[in-house]
Amino acid sequence: MGAIPAVCLMGPTASGKTGLALRIAAEFPCEIISVDSVMIYRGMDIGSAKPDKTVLQTVPHHLIDILDPAETYSAANFRADALRQIRAIHARKHIPLLVGGTMLYFSSLLRGLSNMPGANAQVREKINLEAKAHGWEALHAYLAGIDPKAATQIHPNDPQRIQRALEVYEVSGIPISVWHAKSGAPRPMFEALKIALVPEDRGRLHERIRQRFEVMLADGFLGEVEALRCREELHSGLPSIRSVGYRQAWSHLAGECGYEAMCEKAVAATRQLAKRQLTWLRGETDLIRVRAEQYDIGNIYRAIDSHIGTSTCYTKGTPSR
Repeated sequence: MGAIPAVCLMGPTASGKTGLALRIAAEFPCEIISVDSVMIYRGMDIGSAKPDKTVLQTVPHHLIDILDPAETYSAANFRADALRQIRAIHARKHIPLLVGGTMLYFSSLLRGLSNMPGANAQVREKINLEAKAHGWEALHAYLAGIDPKAATQIHPNDPQRIQRALEVYEVSGIPISVWHAKSGAPRPMFEALKIALVPEDRGRLHERIRQRFEVMLADGFLGEVEALRCREELHSGLPSIRSVGYRQAWSHLAGECGYEAMCEKAVAATRQLAKRQLTWLRGETDLIRVRAEQYDIGNIYRAIDSHIGTSTCYTKGTPSR
C-alpha cells in the first residue's frame, strides 16, 4: 500500500482554521484530527475555542477531550496517537484532516522525534521550584548559558518549553538543540498536503485576538477556570493551566492581578503565541500559503483533489458518524 494521503491545515491562533476546516470537510469525506495542546483536555472548552457540540456532531473529530487537566501529554504522545488515528481514518476510506496551531505537534508528526529523554517528574518539580524562587526569565537566562541555540528559539515567557529544555539537559547532560539535530523517525506512512492559513494584516489579527478573548469572557471563561481551581489536584505549574489565557485567568482569580491586567496579559500572551506560530510557518517548506483574510476556496479544493488522486477509496461528501 502506498503512503496515506492526509491534509494538514496550519495557522496561528484566531486565523480562521476552524471555518476553513469545516468547508473542506463539507466537500471531502474528512475526519478531523485536532493538533492543539489545550483541546486535548476535558473541561477546558471556552479558553481553547473548542468546537461546539453541533460541530463535533457534524464532522468526526479526534484527539479532543482525551485527557484530564491533571495529566501531561508530550509531542511523542501526540505523534503516536495521531498516527494511530490516521491509519484508522484511512481504513474507513476517509481523509485525515489535521487542523491546529501547536507547531511542535506538527513537527513531531512530519519530521519525527529523536530519542531524547522522556518526562522526569522529580526534575520537573525541581525546575518548578527554581522558577517560583527566581522566575522563568532567570531560568531562560540560565538556559542561554548551557544551550544558546535553544534559548534563541524559546521565548522567555514560554515556561513549558523552558522547563522541557532544562529537563532534557538535567537528565542527559546533552542540550535539547543537539537532540533536535539528531535524525528523527523514518519516513512516515502518510503523505501530507500542507496548507498554511497566513494573515497578512498583523493589526487585524491582533484585533481578532482581542475580540475573541472578550467573547470568551462573555461566554463564561472565568467560571470555567474557577471550576478548575476548585479541584485540589490542579495547580498553576501544570501544562494545562500554564496554557495561554488559562494562566492569566488563574492568576487573576488567585488575587495576583486585577481584571484589566489579566485581560491585557492574556491578549499580549496570545499575540506572542501567534508570532511564534507565524515564525515557525516561515521556516516550513512545501507549504500552500493561503491568505487568511481572503482566499479562493476552489483553489484549495483542487489542491486537495490532486493530492488524494483518483483513488476510488474516497467519495465526495461529509462522512457519516
